[in-house]
Amino acid sequence: MAGWVRRLLQKPKQSSSSAESSLNTKQSPSSSSSSSSAVVTSSSTSSSVASRSPASQVSISSSGSARWAKSYDVCICHSNGDFEFVEEMVSYLESQPEGIRCFLQLRDAMPGSAITTELCDAVQNSHCWVLLITPSFLEDPWCRYQMHQALAEAPMANGRTIPVLKGIDQRDYPRELRCLYYIDVTRKENGFRQIKDTILRYLQELCQSTMSRIE
Repeated sequence: MAGWVRRLLQKPKQSSSSAESSLNTKQSPSSSSSSSSAVVTSSSTSSSVASRSPASQVSISSSGSARWAKSYDVCICHSNGDFEFVEEMVSYLESQPEGIRCFLQLRDAMPGSAITTELCDAVQNSHCWVLLITPSFLEDPWCRYQMHQALAEAPMANGRTIPVLKGIDQRDYPRELRCLYYIDVTRKENGFRQIKDTILRYLQELCQSTMSRIE
């Protein structure tokens, strides 16, 4: 019995350097796996970014575009006294290569339907709203009603509500719109181009964000 205990006590201990070497050897497969995993993640991220890049080229005219979720690209809110000017503006917008779809109340409203219903439907079924602010607009209660409907529909949406000033002083600019930049159409061609660019920019951002959410 004493001999057995003596042999047990004399068994050589593993050196600390040997133990450390053994530990490193055992951990090396895990380290390799971790490194491999990091490479795969990086590759996967690059692939993901690459797959999203075509979204930046999304066309607002493509069949699956969010543009077609509404009946009109823009609703023109105006006084009847400004109809001649509005017809010219709408003709310019609709003749663009993108074929901007305009709602013009005297042309597109359903005969016999209630005015309030038509005005509300026009606002809800359009992506953007052009408010032609003129002396006649400021005196027309229906114009103010439609302006308030547009602001209630999207109070903070950049580019959706587009105030356009014609023939009024800046101090007469409606208080409700003073948080929004306006377009001055004193120079008609330049003003029409700004209106077109604003509408198309909003549609492009809409289609872009919708595509990004889908991906």
